[in-house]
Amino acid sequence: MKKVAFHTLGCKLNYAETSTMARNFEAHGYERVDFNQQADVYVINSCSVTARADKKSEEALKKARNQNPQARVVMVGCYAQLQPEKIARIRGIDLILGSNEKFRILDYLQEEKKLQLQEQEEKKKEPEIHTCTPDQTRDYFPSFSYGDRTRSFLKVQDGCDYHCSYCTIPLARGKSRNQPVSGIVQEARVLGESGIKEIILTGVNIGDFGKSTGESFIGLIKALEQVPGIERYRISSIEPNLLTEEIIDFVARSNKFLPHFHIPLQSGNDHILGKMRRRYRRGLFREKVEAVRTRLPDAFIGVDLIVGFPGEDEQRFHQTLEFLKEMDVGYYHAFSFSARPNTPAYNMQPKVPNTVIKQRSHMVQELAEQKKLSFYRRHLGQTREVLFEGSGKDELMAGFTDNYIRVEVPFHESLPGTIHRVYLQEITEGGTVKGLLSQ
Repeated sequence: MKKVAFHTLGCKLNYAETSTMARNFEAHGYERVDFNQQADVYVINSCSVTARADKKSEEALKKARNQNPQARVVMVGCYAQLQPEKIARIRGIDLILGSNEKFRILDYLQEEKKLQLQEQEEKKKEPEIHTCTPDQTRDYFPSFSYGDRTRSFLKVQDGCDYHCSYCTIPLARGKSRNQPVSGIVQEARVLGESGIKEIILTGVNIGDFGKSTGESFIGLIKALEQVPGIERYRISSIEPNLLTEEIIDFVARSNKFLPHFHIPLQSGNDHILGKMRRRYRRGLFREKVEAVRTRLPDAFIGVDLIVGFPGEDEQRFHQTLEFLKEMDVGYYHAFSFSARPNTPAYNMQPKVPNTVIKQRSHMVQELAEQKKLSFYRRHLGQTREVLFEGSGKDELMAGFTDNYIRVEVPFHESLPGTIHRVYLQEITEGGTVKGLLSQ
């Protein structure tokens, strides 16, 4: 039995797609092993959202080659789609597959005659490259993560029609597209029948769901609400201009969709938002946060932010920082601006020095931790439902409340994969919440 190992970088969508690729390999007789082990095939599902992501993908490639020089090493995903010629110059890569091609990886690897020839002959000096242009990236490949006893990431949408000035996703993944609601419902049914308790809906721009099928995101979540077996859903990142009152009201009434939103802000300064080509201004973002708080007072709201975008001077950054302090949210995740080739922002001026970006990122991170602890504190003394995921350190096990508070209780073998009501006692030194199982 041949062995295959995967290494995934980037977003949860990548993790869902890796899981699907892995199941295809297993169906064709491969044994999946850890990336640190010897394998016959190594697959790196790459990310290219930042220069650091590119570097991590290259580091994974070199690690695979060092672990088994005779293995076939494959790079797939966004970095492979955007920079195939650059990757091809790295020693040890055998196959580079773009956004469409990665789901046909077995077509390139599993032909018996081809494998036999490659086992008998010297490995080619030049790697094979198979990519298409973004305009040709029209296929949709369903995916979901599987193997965890509790949660699954379910892909509901791919691609993006928004062309933010800093982003390579439209170049890497093509136009917004999805399979029909009926197909996604069927996948959710399969997950429910397998014992999965919670599904996280993921994609590139999930609020744009339905453009390729004449449907809508609100229609999708209403249909998923009816799927038996699944007890909880979370909505991953959704653009503020696509988070409608109807969606917020539905989640507020729902028995399954949890009070948890992740809303990208990127900047709290309208001038910078304009340069970013975002489709809203900070006033709209404020309205969305207030709408969630009005209907769902206990909801967790996570926010993405880009620090150091060209033109972000001290005044504009501090305007953003003050805006962040005002917002009643649970957490901020700050990305340092990384100029990506072939995007309008790549040549924008004036650049913010890296030392300044690091200082500002640190300031946002400190605020993020304060926001999270404040959110945790105001829920102490409540009893909330927690889905337990497994054992952790010091004989504790962890899970998340419906509103995404990480809770720890003493380990018990009966708890993983189950939902229990837990009294939230106190915040631990590690920044989680100590819980007490309710009787």
